[in-house]
Amino acid sequence: MRIALYLLLALLALPVRGEVRLKDIANVQGVRGNQLVGYGLVVGLDGSGDSTGARFTVQSIANMLEKFGVTVSPGQLRVKNVAAVMVTADLPAFIKSGSRIDVVVSSLGDARSLQGGTLLLTPIKGPDGEVYAVAQGPLSIGGFNLGSGGQGTQKNHTTVGRIPQGAIVEQDVATTLSKGNSLSVSLHKPDFTTASRVAAVINEKISGVKALPEDAGTVRVEMPGGGEGNLIETIAGIEGLSVTPDNAARVIVNERTGTVVMGGNVRIMPVAIAHGSLSIQVKETPIVSQPPSFSGGTTVTTTRKAVKVKEDKSRLAGISETSTLEDVVRALNALGVTPRDLISVLQAIRAAGSLTAEIEVQ
Repeated sequence: MRIALYLLLALLALPVRGEVRLKDIANVQGVRGNQLVGYGLVVGLDGSGDSTGARFTVQSIANMLEKFGVTVSPGQLRVKNVAAVMVTADLPAFIKSGSRIDVVVSSLGDARSLQGGTLLLTPIKGPDGEVYAVAQGPLSIGGFNLGSGGQGTQKNHTTVGRIPQGAIVEQDVATTLSKGNSLSVSLHKPDFTTASRVAAVINEKISGVKALPEDAGTVRVEMPGGGEGNLIETIAGIEGLSVTPDNAARVIVNERTGTVVMGGNVRIMPVAIAHGSLSIQVKETPIVSQPPSFSGGTTVTTTRKAVKVKEDKSRLAGISETSTLEDVVRALNALGVTPRDLISVLQAIRAAGSLTAEIEVQ
């Protein structure tokens, strides 16, 4: 557990680079991907497909065979080599018809594994119901699921697979970058200070434009000088600008794993911290009472219980108002605080009004 605290100290010792590229913290409105989804069948499985209880799989096979001129009753089908799946993909912005994208194939029924399967031709649609790509091909699982005689072994998750470049884009998605003679830059994390800095940098570095923050997450860039004609060059210049983002002081806590991540803006008001632990150990010792020979008595078993209480010595550490995050972590580490204990300590400091940061529990 203490290793995590040493690692945090090591990260704090690294040099801080305040400036980042604008393209890493924002994007131009209109430049966005689209999510696609479809329903299909994976065939060629080695008996690890859906059972006959998966009615939708049986019906899907019957419907597919009927399209090929084969009429068969769904009750006569055995689907152990077939699995019904959901196919998902992300359609990037500006991608053109004929390009290929990756797809993820996930089991929908009770198939044990998709290993060795092949996805049949599957249309994948957008939220508007239009078909934007068609997927087909052999799956890559990245694991295995083998068993025999009641014993088995499994590596990775075998009911989800990928088909690299497995879908062909059928139609383009219209993208609008500008509205007349202006475009908008959207911050990934809205912040008034960051938006103001972005507008100032654009006005200083890009000639012929005027940037104005509309709100905490949007900066409108006006191009009164006819910048619409060289829109791509203008956007490229804006994306390459260096900006120093501003973030609120925040502590991220994951109680399930004991992980604590604190931002560099976290500060502690004057506070004193004591940390100790109380351990109680209960030990049971069986005692057997054996009667003398030929006495006619019976053997009796009893239990002797011993309770031991141990309380570690608590130490008191003071933290001044000017302490940095590194000083805080060093002080807590000197108390022998583990990451899980650190969660409780930080929550107590905030409850006392000495932690000027937001604690986000995940």
